[in-house]
Amino acid sequence: MKAMKLIGLGLAFALIGAGAQAQGNYPNKPVKLISDSAAGSSNDVTIRVLADHFSQLWGQQVQVLNHPGAGGGISARVAAQAEPDGYTLYVPASSTFLAIKGAPGVSPNLPIELPKDFLPVGLLMTQPMFIGVSKTLNVKTVPELIELAKKRPGEISFAATGRGRVTHLTMELFQQMAGVKLTFVPYTGGPAAAMNDVTSGRVGIVLDGYPGVGGAIDGGLIHGLAHSGDKRLTGFESMPTVAETLPGFRSGGWNAVLAPLGTPDAIVRKVSADLMTVQKRPEMQERYRQLGSFVGLLGPQELIEFARVEQAMWRPILQKLADEVEQK
Repeated sequence: MKAMKLIGLGLAFALIGAGAQAQGNYPNKPVKLISDSAAGSSNDVTIRVLADHFSQLWGQQVQVLNHPGAGGGISARVAAQAEPDGYTLYVPASSTFLAIKGAPGVSPNLPIELPKDFLPVGLLMTQPMFIGVSKTLNVKTVPELIELAKKRPGEISFAATGRGRVTHLTMELFQQMAGVKLTFVPYTGGPAAAMNDVTSGRVGIVLDGYPGVGGAIDGGLIHGLAHSGDKRLTGFESMPTVAETLPGFRSGGWNAVLAPLGTPDAIVRKVSADLMTVQKRPEMQERYRQLGSFVGLLGPQELIEFARVEQAMWRPILQKLADEVEQK
Protein backbone atom coordinates (compact mmCIF):
# COMPACT_ATOMS: atom_id res chain seq x y z
CA MET A 1 0.00 0.00 0.00
CA LYS A 2 2.85 2.33 0.91
CA ALA A 3 4.52 1.54 -2.40
CA MET A 4 1.31 2.37 -4.28
CA LYS A 5 1.07 5.74 -2.50
CA LEU A 6 4.66 6.52 -3.41
CA ILE A 7 3.98 5.63 -7.04
CA GLY A 8 0.88 7.86 -7.00
CA LEU A 9 2.83 10.75 -5.54
CA GLY A 10 5.55 10.23 -8.10
CA LEU A 11 3.05 10.37 -10.96
CA ALA A 12 1.46 13.52 -9.52
CA PHE A 13 4.82 15.28 -9.24
CA ALA A 14 5.71 14.14 -12.74
CA LEU A 15 2.48 15.62 -14.13
CA ILE A 16 3.04 18.89 -12.25
CA GLY A 17 6.59 19.02 -13.55
CA ALA A 18 5.45 18.34 -17.11
CA GLY A 19 2.81 21.08 -16.84
CA ALA A 20 5.32 23.58 -15.50
CA GLN A 21 7.78 22.68 -18.24
CA ALA A 22 5.07 23.10 -20.90
CA GLN A 23 4.23 26.53 -19.52
CA GLY A 24 7.92 27.41 -19.38
CA ASN A 25 8.24 26.57 -23.10
CA TYR A 26 5.14 28.55 -24.03
CA PRO A 27 4.36 29.01 -26.81
CA ASN A 28 5.66 25.96 -28.66
CA LYS A 29 2.94 25.90 -31.31
CA PRO A 30 0.75 28.45 -33.20
CA VAL A 31 -1.42 30.84 -31.17
CA LYS A 32 -4.89 32.10 -32.17
CA LEU A 33 -6.22 35.61 -31.47
CA ILE A 34 -10.02 35.78 -31.59
CA SER A 35 -11.40 39.12 -32.77
CA ASP A 36 -14.99 40.38 -32.59
CA SER A 37 -14.41 42.71 -35.57
CA ALA A 38 -14.77 42.22 -39.31
CA ALA A 39 -11.68 41.64 -41.42
CA GLY A 40 -10.27 44.93 -42.69
CA SER A 41 -11.90 47.01 -39.95
CA SER A 42 -9.94 49.37 -37.76
CA ASN A 43 -9.82 46.89 -34.87
CA ASP A 44 -8.76 44.09 -37.19
CA VAL A 45 -5.82 46.08 -38.56
CA THR A 46 -4.48 46.93 -35.10
CA ILE A 47 -4.87 43.33 -33.87
CA ARG A 48 -2.90 42.07 -36.87
CA VAL A 49 -0.07 44.43 -35.93
CA LEU A 50 -0.01 42.71 -32.53
CA ALA A 51 -0.10 39.28 -34.18
CA ASP A 52 2.95 40.15 -36.30
CA HIS A 53 4.95 41.33 -33.28
CA PHE A 54 3.96 38.32 -31.16
CA SER A 55 5.00 36.05 -34.06
CA GLN A 56 8.42 37.73 -34.17
CA LEU A 57 8.89 37.52 -30.41
CA TRP A 58 7.66 33.95 -29.97
CA GLY A 59 8.93 32.40 -33.18
CA GLN A 60 5.46 30.93 -33.69
CA GLN A 61 2.65 31.76 -36.09
CA VAL A 62 -0.01 33.96 -34.49
CA GLN A 63 -3.29 33.85 -36.41
CA VAL A 64 -6.21 36.29 -36.17
CA LEU A 65 -9.68 34.68 -36.35
CA ASN A 66 -12.57 37.08 -37.04
CA HIS A 67 -15.95 36.32 -35.45
CA PRO A 68 -18.06 39.49 -35.90
CA GLY A 69 -21.77 39.71 -35.12
CA ALA A 70 -24.27 39.95 -32.25
CA GLY A 71 -22.53 43.05 -30.92
CA GLY A 72 -19.49 40.95 -30.03
CA GLY A 73 -21.54 38.13 -28.52
CA ILE A 74 -20.44 35.53 -31.09
CA SER A 75 -16.74 36.09 -30.47
CA ALA A 76 -17.25 36.10 -26.70
CA ARG A 77 -18.94 32.70 -26.86
CA VAL A 78 -16.23 31.23 -29.10
CA ALA A 79 -13.46 32.57 -26.84
CA ALA A 80 -15.14 31.39 -23.63
CA GLN A 81 -15.44 27.85 -25.02
CA ALA A 82 -11.80 27.70 -26.17
CA GLU A 83 -9.32 25.36 -24.49
CA PRO A 84 -7.76 27.37 -21.62
CA ASP A 85 -4.19 26.44 -22.50
CA GLY A 86 -2.92 29.84 -23.64
CA TYR A 87 -3.05 28.97 -27.32
CA THR A 88 -6.32 30.82 -27.84
CA LEU A 89 -6.46 34.42 -26.67
CA TYR A 90 -9.32 36.90 -27.01
CA VAL A 91 -8.88 40.50 -28.22
CA PRO A 92 -12.35 42.09 -28.00
CA ALA A 93 -13.21 45.69 -28.77
CA SER A 94 -14.52 48.05 -26.10
CA SER A 95 -18.12 47.53 -27.21
CA THR A 96 -18.24 44.03 -25.74
CA PHE A 97 -17.69 45.61 -22.32
CA LEU A 98 -20.32 48.31 -22.81
CA ALA A 99 -23.54 46.38 -23.33
CA ILE A 100 -26.35 46.46 -20.76
CA LYS A 101 -27.03 42.96 -19.48
CA GLY A 102 -30.51 41.82 -20.37
CA ALA A 103 -31.28 44.81 -22.60
CA PRO A 104 -33.29 44.12 -25.77
CA GLY A 105 -31.12 42.99 -28.63
CA VAL A 106 -28.05 42.42 -26.43
CA SER A 107 -26.36 39.03 -26.56
CA PRO A 108 -26.99 37.22 -23.24
CA ASN A 109 -23.26 36.65 -22.66
CA LEU A 110 -22.53 40.38 -22.67
CA PRO A 111 -21.27 42.66 -21.26
CA ILE A 112 -17.87 41.18 -20.45
CA GLU A 113 -17.05 41.58 -16.76
CA LEU A 114 -13.46 41.17 -15.58
CA PRO A 115 -12.24 38.93 -14.04
CA LYS A 116 -15.56 37.01 -13.80
CA ASP A 117 -15.84 36.12 -17.50
CA PHE A 118 -12.23 36.21 -18.74
CA LEU A 119 -8.77 36.63 -17.28
CA PRO A 120 -7.31 40.09 -17.97
CA VAL A 121 -3.95 40.18 -19.76
CA GLY A 122 -3.54 43.84 -20.74
CA LEU A 123 -4.83 46.80 -22.72
CA LEU A 124 -3.74 46.57 -26.37
CA MET A 125 -4.51 50.04 -27.70
CA THR A 126 -6.82 53.04 -27.70
CA GLN A 127 -7.95 55.04 -30.71
CA PRO A 128 -10.25 57.99 -31.39
CA MET A 129 -12.99 57.72 -34.00
CA PHE A 130 -12.46 59.60 -37.26
CA ILE A 131 -15.67 61.12 -38.66
CA GLY A 132 -16.10 61.36 -42.41
CA VAL A 133 -19.03 62.68 -44.44
CA SER A 134 -20.32 62.18 -47.94
CA LYS A 135 -19.33 64.93 -50.32
CA THR A 136 -23.00 65.17 -51.25
CA LEU A 137 -23.69 66.84 -47.88
CA ASN A 138 -21.44 69.72 -48.94
CA VAL A 139 -20.11 70.33 -45.42
CA LYS A 140 -16.46 70.55 -44.40
CA THR A 141 -16.57 71.29 -40.68
CA VAL A 142 -18.37 70.01 -37.59
CA PRO A 143 -20.26 73.33 -37.12
CA GLU A 144 -21.50 73.10 -40.72
CA LEU A 145 -22.68 69.51 -40.14
CA ILE A 146 -24.53 70.52 -36.97
CA GLU A 147 -26.17 73.45 -38.74
CA LEU A 148 -27.32 71.21 -41.61
CA ALA A 149 -28.58 68.49 -39.23
CA LYS A 150 -30.68 71.05 -37.34
CA LYS A 151 -32.29 72.13 -40.61
CA ARG A 152 -32.96 68.51 -41.61
CA PRO A 153 -33.79 66.61 -38.39
CA GLY A 154 -33.70 62.83 -38.88
CA GLU A 155 -32.88 63.10 -42.58
CA ILE A 156 -29.12 62.63 -42.34
CA SER A 157 -27.99 59.07 -41.61
CA PHE A 158 -24.78 57.71 -40.17
CA ALA A 159 -23.12 54.33 -40.73
CA ALA A 160 -21.71 52.50 -37.72
CA THR A 161 -20.60 48.93 -37.09
CA GLY A 162 -23.61 47.76 -35.11
CA ARG A 163 -26.06 48.72 -32.41
CA GLY A 164 -24.25 49.44 -29.15
CA ARG A 165 -20.80 49.39 -30.73
CA VAL A 166 -18.54 52.30 -29.83
CA THR A 167 -19.05 53.89 -33.25
CA HIS A 168 -22.80 53.93 -32.61
CA LEU A 169 -22.31 55.24 -29.06
CA THR A 170 -20.02 58.01 -30.32
CA MET A 171 -22.71 59.32 -32.66
CA GLU A 172 -25.37 59.02 -29.95
CA LEU A 173 -23.17 61.21 -27.75
CA PHE A 174 -22.65 63.60 -30.66
CA GLN A 175 -26.42 63.95 -31.21
CA GLN A 176 -26.99 64.54 -27.51
CA MET A 177 -24.32 67.23 -27.15
CA ALA A 178 -25.02 68.91 -30.52
CA GLY A 179 -28.81 68.87 -30.10
CA VAL A 180 -29.44 67.16 -33.43
CA LYS A 181 -31.31 64.10 -34.66
CA LEU A 182 -29.60 61.66 -37.04
CA THR A 183 -30.65 58.24 -38.33
CA PHE A 184 -28.56 55.19 -37.46
CA VAL A 185 -27.76 52.62 -40.19
CA PRO A 186 -25.88 49.54 -38.89
CA TYR A 187 -23.25 47.77 -41.02
CA THR A 188 -21.91 44.56 -39.47
CA GLY A 189 -19.07 44.52 -41.98
CA GLY A 190 -17.76 47.86 -40.75
CA PRO A 191 -16.98 50.98 -42.78
CA ALA A 192 -15.83 48.97 -45.80
CA ALA A 193 -19.37 47.62 -46.17
CA ALA A 194 -20.83 51.12 -45.87
CA MET A 195 -18.42 53.06 -48.04
CA ASN A 196 -20.31 52.72 -51.34
CA ASP A 197 -23.45 54.07 -49.67
CA VAL A 198 -21.51 56.96 -48.12
CA THR A 199 -19.68 57.96 -51.30
CA SER A 200 -22.93 57.80 -53.29
CA GLY A 201 -24.77 59.92 -50.70
CA ARG A 202 -27.30 57.29 -49.60
CA VAL A 203 -25.69 57.56 -46.14
CA GLY A 204 -24.30 60.88 -44.96
CA ILE A 205 -21.79 60.06 -42.22
CA VAL A 206 -19.37 57.23 -41.45
CA LEU A 207 -16.95 56.84 -38.56
CA ASP A 208 -14.34 54.38 -37.38
CA GLY A 209 -10.72 54.34 -36.31
CA TYR A 210 -8.32 55.74 -38.88
CA PRO A 211 -7.52 52.33 -40.47
CA GLY A 212 -11.19 51.90 -41.32
CA VAL A 213 -11.86 55.28 -42.96
CA GLY A 214 -8.44 56.85 -43.51
CA GLY A 215 -8.04 55.47 -47.01
CA ALA A 216 -11.33 57.01 -48.13
CA ILE A 217 -10.49 60.34 -46.47
CA ASP A 218 -6.95 60.50 -47.86
CA GLY A 219 -8.17 59.36 -51.27
CA GLY A 220 -10.73 62.15 -51.43
CA LEU A 221 -13.72 59.79 -51.56
CA ILE A 222 -15.22 61.35 -48.43
CA HIS A 223 -14.41 64.46 -46.42
CA GLY A 224 -12.79 64.03 -43.00
CA LEU A 225 -14.38 66.40 -40.49
CA ALA A 226 -12.82 65.63 -37.12
CA HIS A 227 -11.85 62.91 -34.68
CA SER A 228 -13.25 62.13 -31.26
CA GLY A 229 -10.04 62.37 -29.21
CA ASP A 230 -9.42 65.06 -26.61
CA LYS A 231 -6.52 66.68 -28.49
CA ARG A 232 -5.07 66.84 -32.00
CA LEU A 233 -2.95 63.85 -32.95
CA THR A 234 0.69 63.83 -33.98
CA GLY A 235 0.74 63.24 -37.70
CA PHE A 236 -2.88 64.38 -38.05
CA GLU A 237 -2.48 67.99 -36.92
CA SER A 238 -4.79 69.32 -39.64
CA MET A 239 -7.67 67.17 -38.37
CA PRO A 240 -9.62 69.04 -35.64
CA THR A 241 -11.28 67.37 -32.69
CA VAL A 242 -15.04 67.33 -32.17
CA ALA A 243 -14.29 68.86 -28.75
CA GLU A 244 -13.14 72.05 -30.44
CA THR A 245 -16.81 72.55 -31.37
CA LEU A 246 -18.46 70.62 -28.52
CA PRO A 247 -16.31 71.15 -25.40
CA GLY A 248 -15.96 68.02 -23.29
CA PHE A 249 -16.73 65.63 -26.15
CA ARG A 250 -14.54 62.53 -25.94
CA SER A 251 -14.90 59.05 -27.31
CA GLY A 252 -12.66 56.29 -28.53
CA GLY A 253 -12.35 52.60 -29.18
CA TRP A 254 -9.98 50.24 -27.41
CA ASN A 255 -9.02 46.60 -27.44
CA ALA A 256 -8.06 44.36 -24.54
CA VAL A 257 -6.16 41.09 -24.54
CA LEU A 258 -7.92 38.42 -22.46
CA ALA A 259 -7.53 34.72 -21.76
CA PRO A 260 -10.25 32.09 -21.17
CA LEU A 261 -10.98 31.24 -17.53
CA GLY A 262 -8.75 28.40 -16.36
CA THR A 263 -5.71 29.49 -18.37
CA PRO A 264 -2.63 28.81 -16.18
CA ASP A 265 -1.52 31.86 -14.24
CA ALA A 266 2.07 31.44 -15.41
CA ILE A 267 0.96 31.70 -19.04
CA VAL A 268 -1.24 34.74 -18.35
CA ARG A 269 1.70 36.46 -16.67
CA LYS A 270 4.02 35.62 -19.57
CA VAL A 271 1.59 36.88 -22.23
CA SER A 272 1.04 40.05 -20.20
CA ALA A 273 4.80 40.65 -19.91
CA ASP A 274 5.33 39.88 -23.60
CA LEU A 275 2.49 42.22 -24.56
CA MET A 276 4.22 45.01 -22.65
CA THR A 277 7.53 44.11 -24.33
CA VAL A 278 6.20 44.43 -27.89
CA GLN A 279 4.19 47.56 -27.01
CA LYS A 280 7.39 49.28 -25.91
CA ARG A 281 9.05 48.62 -29.25
CA PRO A 282 9.48 51.97 -31.06
CA GLU A 283 8.46 50.36 -34.36
CA MET A 284 5.16 49.13 -32.91
CA GLN A 285 4.41 52.49 -31.32
CA GLU A 286 5.20 54.24 -34.61
CA ARG A 287 2.97 51.84 -36.57
CA TYR A 288 0.10 52.51 -34.18
CA ARG A 289 0.72 56.25 -34.43
CA GLN A 290 0.38 55.95 -38.21
CA LEU A 291 -2.96 54.25 -37.59
CA GLY A 292 -4.15 57.06 -35.31
CA SER A 293 -3.85 54.76 -32.29
CA PHE A 294 -1.88 54.49 -29.06
CA VAL A 295 -0.48 51.39 -27.36
CA GLY A 296 -2.22 50.56 -24.10
CA LEU A 297 0.59 49.80 -21.61
CA LEU A 298 -1.80 48.66 -18.87
CA GLY A 299 -1.38 45.39 -17.01
CA PRO A 300 -4.14 43.02 -15.79
CA GLN A 301 -5.25 44.91 -12.67
CA GLU A 302 -5.05 48.28 -14.40
CA LEU A 303 -7.17 46.88 -17.25
CA ILE A 304 -9.90 45.84 -14.81
CA GLU A 305 -10.13 49.37 -13.44
CA PHE A 306 -9.92 50.94 -16.91
CA ALA A 307 -12.85 48.82 -18.14
CA ARG A 308 -14.94 49.74 -15.08
CA VAL A 309 -14.37 53.47 -15.68
CA GLU A 310 -15.36 53.13 -19.35
CA GLN A 311 -18.49 51.17 -18.44
CA ALA A 312 -19.54 53.84 -15.97
CA MET A 313 -18.90 56.66 -18.47
CA TRP A 314 -21.11 55.14 -21.17
CA ARG A 315 -23.87 53.80 -18.90
CA PRO A 316 -26.31 56.74 -19.41
CA ILE A 317 -26.10 56.50 -23.21
CA LEU A 318 -26.46 52.71 -23.13
CA GLN A 319 -29.47 52.87 -20.81
CA LYS A 320 -31.12 55.43 -23.10
CA LEU A 321 -30.69 53.08 -26.08
CA ALA A 322 -32.08 50.14 -24.12
CA ASP A 323 -35.12 52.16 -23.03
CA GLU A 324 -35.78 53.25 -26.63
CA VAL A 325 -35.82 49.63 -27.83
CA GLU A 326 -38.20 48.57 -25.06
CA GLN A 327 -40.62 51.35 -26.00
CA LYS A 328 -40.90 50.23 -29.63
